[in-house]
Amino acid sequence: MNMKKYTLLLALLLVGVLTGYSQQSAYLFVYFTGNRMSEEAIRMAVSPDGYNYYALNGNQPVIDSREISSTGGVRDPHILRCEDGKTFYMVVTDMVSGNGWSSNRAMVLLKSKDLVNWTSNIVNIQKKYPNQEDLKRVWAPQTIYDKEAKKYIIYYAYANKDFTDIEGEPKTLFLPKNGKSCIDGDIIYKDGLYHLFYKTEGDGNGIKKATTASLTSGQWTESEDYKQQTKEAVEGAGIFPLIGTDKYILMYDVYMKGKYQFTESTDLENFKVIDNAISMDFHPRHGTVMPITDKELKRLYKAYGKPDKM
Repeated sequence: MNMKKYTLLLALLLVGVLTGYSQQSAYLFVYFTGNRMSEEAIRMAVSPDGYNYYALNGNQPVIDSREISSTGGVRDPHILRCEDGKTFYMVVTDMVSGNGWSSNRAMVLLKSKDLVNWTSNIVNIQKKYPNQEDLKRVWAPQTIYDKEAKKYIIYYAYANKDFTDIEGEPKTLFLPKNGKSCIDGDIIYKDGLYHLFYKTEGDGNGIKKATTASLTSGQWTESEDYKQQTKEAVEGAGIFPLIGTDKYILMYDVYMKGKYQFTESTDLENFKVIDNAISMDFHPRHGTVMPITDKELKRLYKAYGKPDKM
């Protein structure tokens, strides 16, 4: 990957390939809240149904950004349940926006067995690899599991066994045929295909979709239409399945308006706005949602308190 050329790295999430977790009964939303340093921190909310979300810990950070980052702030949290079903990986942008939008060079890798206690490691791409002096942005890192390699990928670089660092130099997993940059990718597996939702940059600036039968083959089929259901600027697309249904929710950050939009689909092609069915007692920025079990939900309650309305 020519990092000097492609400074906006594609980040990917794979959800939906994990099966057999019949005890999943709720949802965990990890997010940050804004561009002030105090807002650039990991926060958590829970939902009993995927539609109504309630902040944990009084909408205060659940991890101190100063203790895990090189800049003092973190953004764009992405969380993944590992293949063993009981380990969790989270990756975040190591960045304080007050230092400038091209100021970050690092990401933070976090690991937990209980969603409450996390170990962390900083990976500075510019320091780790030679000839990266022109690297400007390591935005929105996300993690997927490569079943063929039996390793976890971050920016299409494999994480090491302990999830404390990455192996080899990052490569491009997907780039649109027009060669324009794209960011904030999210993948879900359905009907034999991986469906990638990503934000175009420098070419329409909306959410599009590409599909492939093999993540690392380089053979992607791109859709022509945009998937967001608004004319406002959007970013940070996240898609997740609704437990026990054939429905999927595609959500995204309508960042210029300070709000989120939620849409619903059964075929991952056609989406309808469901904002009237959504409630949140907080205002999130770019984040991700993951199904959790009742036991995990109760553990979060014990650590951070149960929201009044839950």
